[in-house]
Amino acid sequence: MIGPNVTLSAGMFPDQEMLISPVIEIGNRCVIGRGSHIVGHFCISIGDDLFTGPYVYITDQNHGYKDLSMPIGRQKPVDKEVVIGNGCWLGTGSVILPGSKIGNHVTVAANSVVRGEVPDNCVVAGVPAMVVRYLDEDGDWKSPAN
Repeated sequence: MIGPNVTLSAGMFPDQEMLISPVIEIGNRCVIGRGSHIVGHFCISIGDDLFTGPYVYITDQNHGYKDLSMPIGRQKPVDKEVVIGNGCWLGTGSVILPGSKIGNHVTVAANSVVRGEVPDNCVVAGVPAMVVRYLDEDGDWKSPAN
């Protein structure tokens, strides 16, 4: 189910030749909350049973900013694949940045910013998102401090 006012985009302009196809792949039984944006330029892969709150932002591209002699908006962007596993929940207003690899059965707390790798079976929160709870080998939920 795709909520109202959701943007799904691949590339920046009509008839743009893409490096891979499909650029955005969404699994089965997913629910994308209203006002969310999935903006692909390279590769975004979403597993089955993803649920998002409203206003979630997922992208595989960042502006380049290394060349100090050139405005950021004119620099070559950097593309990095995004992978979101099966059975995840992305809370309202969460942001998934390029290069993120989110495991299976992960909860991303509202307004969190994910970058890098997130293991299976955990809850992440914050900016940047960090593991705040995880499922141990006995099937018990633990905090990293335990």
